[in-house]
Amino acid sequence: MITLTDDATTKVGELIAGEGDDNLALRVAVRPGGCSGFSYEMFFDTERADDDLEITYGDIRVVVDPSSAQLLEGATLDYKDGLNDAGFSINNPNAQSTCGCGQSFS
Repeated sequence: MITLTDDATTKVGELIAGEGDDNLALRVAVRPGGCSGFSYEMFFDTERADDDLEITYGDIRVVVDPSSAQLLEGATLDYKDGLNDAGFSINNPNAQSTCGCGQSFS
């Protein structure tokens, strides 16, 4: 499963609060595509499949489907708020290579 840093957990909490729905969870997925073979997908979701994996960071629930969980094992989601590298980023030790945009990997 993916781990969230404190900064990422705080930012996701702020974004969920802005949506006004306490039932939302952060879904993190890996999909085929992107310039390196796989791409990350993150969105808020209220739906759960029976085989979804879920982990909680404070009040934040993170949901991952089983096939994505294998590719995200040991990965970390971080959030930076600065002039350089602002936004969410995933550090994935399973990625053998990444593209220049940082949104896809192989």
